[in-house]
Amino acid sequence: MITAVLLIMGFSTGTSHLSAQAGHINRADSAAPGRKSFRLRETIVPSALIITGLALTGSETKRDLQSRFPRTDTRVDNWLQWSPGAVMYSADIFTNRHRNNVFNQTKFLCISLLATSAVTQLIKVSTHVIRPNGGSLSFPSGHTSNAFAGATVLFREYCDYNLLVASSGYLLSTTTGILRITNNRHWVPDVLVGAGIGILVTNLVYYLEPLKNWDPFKLSKKEIITIIPVADPGMNYYSLSVRVKL
Repeated sequence: MITAVLLIMGFSTGTSHLSAQAGHINRADSAAPGRKSFRLRETIVPSALIITGLALTGSETKRDLQSRFPRTDTRVDNWLQWSPGAVMYSADIFTNRHRNNVFNQTKFLCISLLATSAVTQLIKVSTHVIRPNGGSLSFPSGHTSNAFAGATVLFREYCDYNLLVASSGYLLSTTTGILRITNNRHWVPDVLVGAGIGILVTNLVYYLEPLKNWDPFKLSKKEIITIIPVADPGMNYYSLSVRVKL
C-alpha cells in the first residue's frame, strides 16, 4: 500500500510540475504574439512517464504494484475520461478569458484526441499485452491517454487566466488512470505511458496549431454582409435578400 500511495503522489506531482512549466511557456508566448517555441522541458514529464512505464512493462514489478492497489468495480472512468473537456466548455459559459475561441478549442481538442487515439491504438495492436483481468490490448491505457489529452487542452486554454480551472483536468485525468488500475483493467505501466502520450501529443498539437486559420464561422475583414428586405404587396410576396461582398 505504501508503494501505491507513493506512486499516486508521484503521478500527481509530475502533472503539477508539467502545469507550472507549461504556464511559463504560455505566458511567454502571450507576451510575444506570433512567436512559437517548443522547448525541451515541455517533454520532460511526459517522457519520464513513458520511459518509466516502458521500464516496468516487461518486469514482475508491475504485478507487485497491481497487488498493492485496492480493487473497485465501477464504470465511472468511462465517463470521467471526457471530463476535462466538459470542464473547459463549462468554464467557457462563464468567461471569455481563455486562449482560443470555442471553435478553435474544439478543433484542437478533436485533433489531440484523434492523434492520441491513433498512437495509442497502434501501440496496442503492436504489443498485444494482456490485461490484469485477462482481456487483450492492455498497453497503453486508452482511457488515460484520452483523459490526459483533454486535461492538457484545458490547461493550455486556461493556464494564463484561471490556474484552478486549468489544473483541475490533471486531477480528473489522474483519477481516471487510478480507476483503470483499481478496476483491474490496466497495469500501472499502461496508465503511465497512456498519460505521457496524451500530454506529449497535445503539446505537439498546440505547437503546430494545425488548421489554425480555418474558421468557417469567422468573416474576414473584406467580407460585408448586407441584408435587404424585398416586398411586393400586390403579390403578397415578402423576402430577405442576403448579399456577401468580398
